[in-house]
Amino acid sequence: MRLNTREWGTGDRVALLVHGIMSDHRSWRSVGPALAGRGYRVIAVDLRGHGASPRGEGAAPEDRYGPEHYAQDLVDTLPAGADLAIGHSLGALTLLHAVDRLRPARAVYSDPAWRFVRPGLFDPAVFTQFKAATREQIGALSPRWDAADVEVELATLAVWDPDTALALSALADRAALPGAPVVPSLVQLADNSWLIGPEDAATLRGLGYEVRTVPGAGHTIHRDDLPGFLASLDGWL
Repeated sequence: MRLNTREWGTGDRVALLVHGIMSDHRSWRSVGPALAGRGYRVIAVDLRGHGASPRGEGAAPEDRYGPEHYAQDLVDTLPAGADLAIGHSLGALTLLHAVDRLRPARAVYSDPAWRFVRPGLFDPAVFTQFKAATREQIGALSPRWDAADVEVELATLAVWDPDTALALSALADRAALPGAPVVPSLVQLADNSWLIGPEDAATLRGLGYEVRTVPGAGHTIHRDDLPGFLASLDGWL
């Protein structure tokens, strides 16, 4: 599957951006220009089932929206050997499954949804309830977002396939922390991340990941606090 992409900049270095669930390339509307201003040609994708990319095909949601499907789409769409690849949430899960083939020089996993199901604590099927979220509800859930990001979220929800959330719910047995990093890798965490707790962070450090927290930021770090997001990437850009 060839994914829809959006580019910023014409620099000699290449950066790849992979969004989270319910979003698309528009969630990077501030990050793309910021990286382009630092000399990158930035390529952001719409994952399958999101934005202007095709929907998946298959009888059950998990047959068309599994991590291996997302990852293969990245490999089929994006250039290998980029200087930097950043994945947020579901995008970080996707990047993890594609990193051995994309082989970027550096990978950044922003509040990664590696443990995307927590039995008794969290089921991603709950995201289907957000399909009909209003402007006021989005603003209340994300009080640090710019008004433009709220409008982007409304637009991305309108074209999002909620079966992507049902697929993750059905793949609980695959929700686990990764092994050792394939390329130099940073795990960037929200403050009090509900996806990667202190014990998980310690495990990841032991495996060879650098782990940094952005104080005060929620799950979508780059939309909550763009300066904090970029400052957290010091030494990785």
